[in-house]
Amino acid sequence: MTQAQVKEDNGLKEQVKHIAETIRTGHYETDNEDGPNAYDYLKDVLDIQYIISSDKKYLGARVLVAFGGPNIWINTQTQTVEGYWWGDTCHISYLNDSLGLDEYLEELYLCN
Repeated sequence: MTQAQVKEDNGLKEQVKHIAETIRTGHYETDNEDGPNAYDYLKDVLDIQYIISSDKKYLGARVLVAFGGPNIWINTQTQTVEGYWWGDTCHISYLNDSLGLDEYLEELYLCN
C-alpha cells in the first residue's frame, strides 16, 4: 500500500467528526449511572496541555485523545477537534460543549 492509499484509508475525517459530534451532543456509551459527563469522558486521556495567559489565567486546554496514528486533540480554547495523520490534517468545530469539558479542565487546572 502506498502512502497516498494509507492517507485515503486512515479515516481521519470520520474519527475527528465523531469526537466533535460526541462533544457537541454529549452522547456516548458509558457505564456511569449519572450518564455522560466530562470526568468520565476524560478519565483515559493521554495528555493535557493547558493554555494560559501571561498572568497564569486559564484560557483553555488541548487534550490528546488518540496517539500513534492518527493523533487527535480536543482544543477547548478554539472549540475544535484537531486530527493529524502523516501530512493530512482535519479540524472540525464543535461550538457547543455539552459534556462541560472546558469547565472541568479549568477546575483541574485550578486544583494544581
